[in-house]
Amino acid sequence: MTDVPASILLIDDHPLLRQGIKQLIEMEPAMTVAGEASNAPDGVRQALEIEPDLILLDLNMPDMNGIEALKQLRAENISSRIVIFTVSDHEDDVVDALRAGADGYLLKDMEPLDMIDQLKQAAVGKMVISDKLTTLLAQALRSQKAPVEAKPDYESLTPRERDILKLIADGLSNKMIGRRLDISDGTVKVHVKHLLKKLNLRSRVEVAVWAVEEGVR
Repeated sequence: MTDVPASILLIDDHPLLRQGIKQLIEMEPAMTVAGEASNAPDGVRQALEIEPDLILLDLNMPDMNGIEALKQLRAENISSRIVIFTVSDHEDDVVDALRAGADGYLLKDMEPLDMIDQLKQAAVGKMVISDKLTTLLAQALRSQKAPVEAKPDYESLTPRERDILKLIADGLSNKMIGRRLDISDGTVKVHVKHLLKKLNLRSRVEVAVWAVEEGVR
């Protein structure tokens, strides 16, 4: 991390929870709370104004839920990392959030120190998912696998695409992959698009889970 603390926006309709998370974050020199919102519309507005490094977004809120807010932010091409923070460990919620563009999915029952560690990882470009959800996510993706004739074809990938695949499996963002390989974000995006098509997968989350299951690391 650089000397500049990662800026975090909290979007959650529970003031006590926001206050608790804020106090935890303020104890960490590597992170700072740049803003907080009690509802999704206000959170989206603030996010677009300040473009924080990381947005911690509640899933279940009145008026607009977390998935709708997430889709709206991604439609605006916001560069912030977005992590869903919720009590829901339902398979559909996890898969929907990640496919809508979430960079992580954390459960509110996790230990405070574990949460801080995960936020630090998310702030530097890693994908974060609560440990108890990993098996659930793998099972969900297995149940939605493509037909036999459309199985992922690892052999069709170029050497560069294989390098990027391994870094996606490590949870790195496009920006971090670009830095690691000394190429632009745009070039990484093109490679990711091509490898998704070749592997017959729909998202980088599916790529990461498939790579781990197949031992492609």
